[in-house]
Amino acid sequence: QVRLVESGGGLVQPGGSLRLSCAASRNIFSFNYMGWYRQAPGKGRELVATIVLRGGTNYADSVKGRFTISTDTAKDTVYLQMNSLKPEDTAVYYCKGFYVGSNYWGQGTLVTVSS
Repeated sequence: QVRLVESGGGLVQPGGSLRLSCAASRNIFSFNYMGWYRQAPGKGRELVATIVLRGGTNYADSVKGRFTISTDTAKDTVYLQMNSLKPEDTAVYYCKGFYVGSNYWGQGTLVTVSS
């Protein structure tokens, strides 16, 4: 069974930073890729960033230069470092892993950017 558990969300002021974590229940090298997605109130879920463990990274244009996706393979954890946060970054952030032909999602963590 594959489980992904996110943490690190919260309330932050505009211009601030947060780091989200996604802990996987299995070796993250077993995933074809992993990523972060977000869903703002009243909107659909959108891609934020993805990472291929022996490959590269991909970012949405709206977060390039501000967000960084990374991994700690010893902890089977994927991170999303978010800097220079804006109110429009407010959303529930979800971790996703693609494994053996299926998508697996975490439960989500809420990020609120507000003064």
